[in-house]
Amino acid sequence: MLMCVLAFTFHLLPFTTTAQIAGLNALPMLTRSSAAHTSALGMRYLPLYSNDITVGLDNPSLLTSGMGSSAMLSYYNMFVGGNMGSLAYAHNFKRVGTVLFGFHFNSYGKFEEYDEMENHVGDFYASDYALSVGWGMWLDSNFSIGTNFKPVLSQYAEYRAAAIAIDFAGSYVSNNRRFAATVMANNIGAQIATFDGTVEKIPFQLSAAVSYKLSKAPFRFFFAATELQKWNLRYNDKLNPTSQVDAFTGEVTEEKPFVGFMDNLMRHTVFGVELNIGTALFARVGYSYRQMAEMKGADALNMSGFSFGVGLHVKKFEFSYARSNYHYGQAPNYFTLSYHF
Repeated sequence: MLMCVLAFTFHLLPFTTTAQIAGLNALPMLTRSSAAHTSALGMRYLPLYSNDITVGLDNPSLLTSGMGSSAMLSYYNMFVGGNMGSLAYAHNFKRVGTVLFGFHFNSYGKFEEYDEMENHVGDFYASDYALSVGWGMWLDSNFSIGTNFKPVLSQYAEYRAAAIAIDFAGSYVSNNRRFAATVMANNIGAQIATFDGTVEKIPFQLSAAVSYKLSKAPFRFFFAATELQKWNLRYNDKLNPTSQVDAFTGEVTEEKPFVGFMDNLMRHTVFGVELNIGTALFARVGYSYRQMAEMKGADALNMSGFSFGVGLHVKKFEFSYARSNYHYGQAPNYFTLSYHF
């Protein structure tokens, strides 16, 4: 089993690096957005008043009656053969609010299994599965609340673990719908069954996000403040040390406190912008400073932390594509199709 775990760990290493900075967590699938629209902007969820079901999937407080009788299918490829996807359907109940049912899967692929003598004894698969039931209700024309209930099952070879997580969110939307803000607590919960008796943390996060649509220009800007439950997101990177040693004199130059403060502050931020090209075509770009800081090379900058995508709305269909740059060699592609019945 040790060799199985090592193989699986190295397979997921490019993705889990960012999670390690704030503390190791189980169930990394709970940290990702479920749709291309959100991923293109680099966000975990969108503070956006819309009838797009993909917005309500990650942000239950912005489930609207217009999302009723809508369905979506989302697929994205991960690393080294991993595949992930989501299915969702929303229905509006007049007195209760809007309810969304979702199913999510992460298939990490096939792995070779070895015993302690390094003999190949077979192959195994690793997967995560999650259900989600979201509920949202508008308290008046401006304020809304919502929650997601998410039971999760992980199966790696013959080993299984399970957890339950709950999201709570509240949103405000201005009367003209150009401004929206959301505060959310993601993944409140715990494991209820473990692989080997060791209880692992699930990735709790407290965050806030806002968006603003310019009145006389086709741009909407997004900003998110992430990991508000934890201030220090920095770590000791041997490739990018905070102190420098002069090779000739041996003199040590320490990082200035203000530089360190600003670096840590920026790691809590995500920026995005959406351009409306007419009423049917959308272009989207996002930027995560933290992703860039943790994945940049020692001697050169790259596109880590940037994401981009497009959206196309035709009658009852909406298609979105996104590409998110994690580091030099990994940039997953997201595809989402939604339909309003």
